[in-house]
Amino acid sequence: MNESLKNDNSFVGYEYKDVTARRSMESVYSDSYPSFGWELDGSSIPPQGARFVSLKFKRNRKLRNKAEISRLQRQFETGIAEIESLEFSKVTKASAIAYGVGLVGTAFMAGSVFSVTAGNVPLCIILAIPAFVGWITPYLLFRKISSSKSAEVNPLIEKKYDEIYDVCEKAGSLLED
Repeated sequence: MNESLKNDNSFVGYEYKDVTARRSMESVYSDSYPSFGWELDGSSIPPQGARFVSLKFKRNRKLRNKAEISRLQRQFETGIAEIESLEFSKVTKASAIAYGVGLVGTAFMAGSVFSVTAGNVPLCIILAIPAFVGWITPYLLFRKISSSKSAEVNPLIEKKYDEIYDVCEKAGSLLED
């Protein structure tokens, strides 16, 4: 009878972790962190806005193989950061070029406006043509450059996902020992 009382009153100490992630990565975190002994305790929208989510995890403080699992968890988090960086690189160059072309188009439009206020209508028309081209082409350039960069980066992202899933499998096997 004393054994049943002892087991009913056993205390489990937890350590807690808050992770703020992009909403697109929420499922990766909630699926992968249990491999490191973490249990999802809840989620909320952080002050950064609706594009992010704050995930709250807890795990038993007396976890076996904790040092190795923590090392694997850091490796996982590094892999996730690399994936997010690769995702961001898909649009960085495309955005810079599109903004640059749009800015040049805006400069031509400013020249067109100044020429019409000076009474030079033919120069206004000549400057307005490249201005409108400079406002239309950024969208097309952005789509073309970002799609070509995506085709280049997607295999690297898939490779990183495979790496982090291998890390999760290793950590999960350590939990089972």
